[in-house]
Formats: sequence, C-alpha cells, structure tokens
Amino acid sequence: MDGLVEAHLVLVDARAARVFPSATAEIGDSSGVIWNDALGTRAFDDAAAVDLTTPYDLASLTKVIATTSIAMQLVDHRTMSLDTQLSTIFPEWKSVDRDTAIVRDLLEHASGLPARFVDAPPHTPREFLHDICSIPLEYPVRARSIYSDLGFILLGFGLEQIGNASLASQFERVWSDRSLTFDLSDDAKKRAAPTLPLGDDARRGRRLTGVVHDNYAARLGGAAGHAGLFGDVAAVGKFARTVLRAARGGSNEPPPFSAALMTTFAARSRVPGSSRGLGWDTMLLTSSCGTRMSAAAFGHVGYTGTSLWIDPMRDRYFVLLTNRACGGGTLEAMRDARRAFHDALGDV
Repeated sequence: MDGLVEAHLVLVDARAARVFPSATAEIGDSSGVIWNDALGTRAFDDAAAVDLTTPYDLASLTKVIATTSIAMQLVDHRTMSLDTQLSTIFPEWKSVDRDTAIVRDLLEHASGLPARFVDAPPHTPREFLHDICSIPLEYPVRARSIYSDLGFILLGFGLEQIGNASLASQFERVWSDRSLTFDLSDDAKKRAAPTLPLGDDARRGRRLTGVVHDNYAARLGGAAGHAGLFGDVAAVGKFARTVLRAARGGSNEPPPFSAALMTTFAARSRVPGSSRGLGWDTMLLTSSCGTRMSAAAFGHVGYTGTSLWIDPMRDRYFVLLTNRACGGGTLEAMRDARRAFHDALGDV
C-alpha cells in the first residue's frame, strides 16, 4: 500500500476509534510540502469539518517552537549563555542542592524539578516563580532527566527577564508569521479545534475554543514557557522547514536558525538515560515517532494530541495536529496512533 494512503487510513481508523475528533497533517522536505491531509470534525458532537486552516492548541510544542527558539536567539545575541547559573537570574533559587543548576539544565529537563505541582497551581506569575524556586527537587541536578513543565515555566520567566520583554513579543521577533501565536484573532478563535478541561481544572464543565487547554498556562495569562501557542498545520510546517534546512547545514535561514545552533540544540544530552536535547527530544525506537526515522531525528509532542518530528538525514518533517483533548482517547492510544502514522510514512 502507498505510504500516504496508509497514513491517511491510520488517521481515519484512529478517529473511528475515538482517539481524536479531528486531525490535520503535513509532510514535507527542505523545499516544500509533499502531502497534507485534514479529516474529522471539531468535536464528536459538532458537524463542522476541520480543514488545513483550522488552528490547534499546540500544547507542549510551545516548548520547542517558541521557548527554545527564544533561548536560541538570546544565545545567538550573546545576551544569555547556556551555562548561566539559575541563581544569578532568580534570587529565590537558593540552596546547596540548587547552586549548580544552569539554563542548559532547564532545557534538558535535568534541573531536578518535578513535572507538575502536587497541589492546585498558584494564581499569579509571582506565586508560580516563588513556588517553583522553593519546591523540593526530586533528584540531584543532572543526575537524571524528568520531563518538567515547571522547568519550562521557570525558563520562560528567565527568558522574559533576560530579554526584557514578554515571551509573546520575543517570539514575534523570532518568528514574524502570526499564524503561530499565543493570541488568536477573534475569527481564528471561533474556528479553532476545541478542547475540554481536565477534571482538576477550575474551568471544567465548559468547552475551550481558542483558549489554552493547560490550566497552568491559563493561570499565567495564556502565554507560558511550556504551553499556550496556537497554530494551523501549514504554519507549523513552515517552521519545520526552516528548522530542517538549518539542521541539514543550510546557511540562508534567518537568525537564530543557524546550522551551528541547530546542531547544538538538537544534540542528545549527556545526562544519564536521557533522550533529550535542548528543548527537543531525540529519536528512540520506543518514541512517538515510531521505528522508521533515522538516528538524527528530533521532535516533540503535545498533550492535546499534537506532534512535530524532523529528520535531517532523510530530509523530511512530519506534523500531526489533533484535538485528542476534546473527549478523545488516552495518551497511550494517541501514542500508538502517532507511531503507526509515522511508520506508515517510512518510505515517503
């Protein structure tokens, strides 16, 4: 069976199994789009079909598209170093077990911070900062890697302080195409693929349309280091092509997407047992990108049902956007669908 047909059928079957109500996909290479697809409806109880212009809550793709790119720009401008100690940015980050932590550790999810708060989240950015800087570490800095939203929230605060501007405004400087944004227009909000709040979210009982799903990001005004970005599949694809060309050694991409910086940020960490790069995750046979990508592949996924994988050795990128978080299946079911989708495209 042709790989593109097989990939389409994977998505059709996943929707039929109620893994997600809708999906958009795009596959391409350094020069442009090879294939795209859109199927399903905005919600299982909504007959409005999605299309290639439907905005999705990108969830943790924010970490690599926005936050990591801003970090790259500050490093490129020599405004920040990956070796900058966190205690020099945050006066509250003070204790013997925290002293050695640096910016690189937040990007590699190796700072010792837990994934999320055990209790309900704080209400204000100031309270978030205080609580993250004082929460007990789960492990010694760089001893291991635990995926941490708290680490990227803290990183976002640091980038705002060092860059002397909000994440949203700094991202606009990095990426001027407003199709990727923390703040959808009123029209785009109406067309966005909706999500449903989790049971511990104070917003439970309402449908979130064009409003960030993650309750921490919502408390932080919709724009945070770990989540809050929205975009359609073409916009994510455009970003992916820029990163892909840089990762393949291209010299014509806009700053900060240089070949040297992409090599640094996509390289696997030396933290024991970690698959993380700087912001990005890297290829493992057990990862969400399936088994057919090269060892050079790197990417990321988002809780709402989004993913972006880039394979510079094959000169390919893969974008899959869904709104699984609108009454869809489990994280495991979404992971299985992602793996089958990417494996179907192994010879494309």
